[in-house]
Amino acid sequence: MKRRGVLLSGGVDSATALMRLVAGGEKDITAYYLKIWLEDELSYMGDCPWEEDLAYARAVCEHAGVPLQVVSLQQEYYDRVVSYALAELRAGRTPSPDIFCNQRIKFGAFLERLGAEVDIVVSGHYARIEHRAGEVRLLRAPDPVKDQTYFLSHLSSGQLARLEFPIGEFTKSQVRALAEEYALPNRDRPDSQGICFLGKIRYPDFVRHYLGEREGDIVERETGIVLGKHRGFWFHTIGQRQGLGLGNGPWYVVGKNPGENVVYVSHATHQNEQVRREFFVEDLHWISGHSPLNTSGACQLQTKLRHGPELQDCVLSVPPNQRPAGLLRVELKDGDRGVAPGQFSVFYQGEQCLGAAKISAEGLEQ
Repeated sequence: MKRRGVLLSGGVDSATALMRLVAGGEKDITAYYLKIWLEDELSYMGDCPWEEDLAYARAVCEHAGVPLQVVSLQQEYYDRVVSYALAELRAGRTPSPDIFCNQRIKFGAFLERLGAEVDIVVSGHYARIEHRAGEVRLLRAPDPVKDQTYFLSHLSSGQLARLEFPIGEFTKSQVRALAEEYALPNRDRPDSQGICFLGKIRYPDFVRHYLGEREGDIVERETGIVLGKHRGFWFHTIGQRQGLGLGNGPWYVVGKNPGENVVYVSHATHQNEQVRREFFVEDLHWISGHSPLNTSGACQLQTKLRHGPELQDCVLSVPPNQRPAGLLRVELKDGDRGVAPGQFSVFYQGEQCLGAAKISAEGLEQ
């Protein structure tokens, strides 16, 4: 009998995943609540929901007749995820901390700490795992809006082999219906939003706490005219439209100069010029450990540049003369207005998520 450890967040998705196991007759189940909130250091910024989350997790476990353990991974989270996010912000790039939350914490540090006590780790992610001919594959969920393969794209095949996603085959509405059927105490709880370690803390407040404020110029890219001031380039992302405080808009953030603390914007009349159809990627990660590139050094794939339902056809290839060295080129069929250094391009072949690569600053305007 395999020992299953269920990661409970207090939300309806993980609770429904747990109840599916119980309803299916699984006996050797322990639930785990991972305490990763930064509430001890940032509590003055706002209410942190971990106590409420934990109360819901306990209520769900009591309802299911399953024991619950609380595991503190706050230090690991800061060292492996938060420090990465801050370093990317300081460098003028756009971090994606939730990608590393899964790879480094939920299915990384947790297995390092408790891997000897559980055989299978279960979570409420919207994704599917397929075992075929000795290979484990990560597949998109049927619900394109809730599909979370973007955030799971840095997992290894070894990690995937020890995971189960019991609700990955369902849509969100079906999960809500199951939660009602199971009479879960959190069945009416709304979905959480935002970055996983922040809770109710506003992202700008988190950034301000660690990086402070430093006034700089907002400059129109085409003319060099200073249009206004900002409080630090690290508060702004490529493609951003809201929160610039500029008149005669809309304006879009199209670049940053970290050294000069300058944020570049472009007016809506020029927005078509900002559509990017080609960029370079680095730090490639393939779930299987094998590159999909063919002998000619290219392949037709699909990509997501952010979490959401949008997939775009692309060509991944080795650049001519392999320059820039060590980078691969991504050519988008339709282009994208929000390509930003530090974000991830996640690659797909049909339903299968193959892996991801970080968008390089090479060739992008800063």
